[in-house]
Amino acid sequence: MPSTFFGLNIGKSGLYTYQAALNTTYHNISNIETKGYCRQIINQQAGVPLRVNNTYGMVGSGVDVISITQERNAYYDLKYWKNNTMYGEYAAKEHYMTEIENYFNEVALKGFTTSFNTFHDTLQELSKDPSSPSVRKQVTNFAKNLTEYFNSLSTSMKQIQENCNFEIKNQVDRINSLAKQISTLTKQINTLEVNGGFANDLRDQRALLVDELSEIANISVTEKTVGDGIGITSYVVKLDHQTLVDTNNYRTLKVVPRKSDEKANQNDIEGLYDIQWEDGQRFNVRSASLGGYLQSLFEVRDGNNLGNLQGKANGTKGDTTVTLSGTNINDVEKLSIPEEGIITIGNHEYKYNSFDFTVDADGKYVYTFNLDSPLAADANNEKTHIGDSVNYKGIPYYMGQLNEFVRTYSRAYNDIHRSGQDANGDQGLDFFNGYDKVTGNNFDFSDPAVGFKEYYKVTAANFTVTDVIYSDPSKVVTATDITNGVEENDIVEKLIALKENKSLFKQGAPASFLQTLVAEIGIDTDKAKSFAASQTNILSMITNQRLSVSGVDMDEEGMNLIRYQSAYNLSAKAISVMDEIYNKLINEMAV
Repeated sequence: MPSTFFGLNIGKSGLYTYQAALNTTYHNISNIETKGYCRQIINQQAGVPLRVNNTYGMVGSGVDVISITQERNAYYDLKYWKNNTMYGEYAAKEHYMTEIENYFNEVALKGFTTSFNTFHDTLQELSKDPSSPSVRKQVTNFAKNLTEYFNSLSTSMKQIQENCNFEIKNQVDRINSLAKQISTLTKQINTLEVNGGFANDLRDQRALLVDELSEIANISVTEKTVGDGIGITSYVVKLDHQTLVDTNNYRTLKVVPRKSDEKANQNDIEGLYDIQWEDGQRFNVRSASLGGYLQSLFEVRDGNNLGNLQGKANGTKGDTTVTLSGTNINDVEKLSIPEEGIITIGNHEYKYNSFDFTVDADGKYVYTFNLDSPLAADANNEKTHIGDSVNYKGIPYYMGQLNEFVRTYSRAYNDIHRSGQDANGDQGLDFFNGYDKVTGNNFDFSDPAVGFKEYYKVTAANFTVTDVIYSDPSKVVTATDITNGVEENDIVEKLIALKENKSLFKQGAPASFLQTLVAEIGIDTDKAKSFAASQTNILSMITNQRLSVSGVDMDEEGMNLIRYQSAYNLSAKAISVMDEIYNKLINEMAV
């Protein structure tokens, strides 16, 4: 039979339980606007019943608080992380594609279109008055304006690439910081939970860090109980299937700038970052599953639309030269490999210090690369490539398009310009040119056999008017033969006709080439904006689903306050009743 005072213990258990329930409710209400906070609930059960020697067998002993846990749904967490990764990817692309679009909008507004039309307008004036020194000067000046437009556009594209590169370093530092914080919190959580209970607020902080990490790249989280339920868990966070955090330990990433002879594309800026683990292990930034903000940064920075040089290499073990044939690039105007860089032959990487190419009978290019080190094995039609094949239209792709335009247009213009005589009766020179980055001199395209190769060195960054012609407008060619008179203008007419030459580019006339490029950028930007907006809506929906389980609802917590207050009052009333009973039993029955 239980003690006469047993009812007080039952009432006391109710007071303690509902006091804890009220405190938990207060905690939920005070954190209703706390980001990442997960609603907590009190878990209670009937106390262990007591066996009594009576016909009714066992009596209840009140109520016990088992635990205070979070209302968190692992499925919604997983959905949130996956979609947050996709959101990070599209948000980054939207930002940088909008920047690219803003620069190229100048083509239609006042950049290329204005410069190109004004230049050809001066050519029209020159055709009317070929002997006029002032008109000749106008031609060279407006031609210079046209080249400077491309110089400016190239500078802007490189600035975006530099921004992407800087942001990559920031994201790597951010990953390292989050990994450290997650491991530290995990250690604190295990320390507090080893003796039972749940470190709910610390778990909220850790989950919020994981949410932030999921925007940067694809992650997965695994939590398992260690041992036989002793209160310690193994918490593993993987970054694109590679372990980043393992309970109390974490790994760090580092950025390694490329050397000047390790460029992947001709137009890349110096010091682009590659990523590797602190222990030197390679981190695959080309992984299709990387995702998130980080993947977008690499795609915008390195995206060449699968346009890197690929082919079959042949060479003998020990040789320091290798030939590459059957390539995907057989136009000098489209060639964007660096003058020195890394060539991958099979599974081996070699540095090359120079290259040359010839055209075979079928019009295909055969490349010869001079290597810094001898071939480690024979290469018999070995698959070979320079740079990575990135399936995205990023900075290298758009820079390559600009290079293709200036090379194609200047080559066609120069071929016509060289075919005539200048005002002094001398053979015409190349009108458009570029600067050699070492000597600072213009290139020489005059030899048809090898001069066409020099156009590879002309880029949007160094595109210019030949120095001699710019300083001496009398070098501007207007006629095939000036012995027929200084008013002859047959060469000028041919140069003017280039503006409408639809065979120059597959897109049509020169202006159509850039207009098509601008339209292409617009489509890519709209696609990025559309995906970003769509993913924002999806993420918002998942967030709401998540909050429906783990979020704090003001009305619900208000009702809980009333419920637990009533339960607490009833427990107090029970003790008051017991007090009256004991008073009757002890003080009044003895009278």
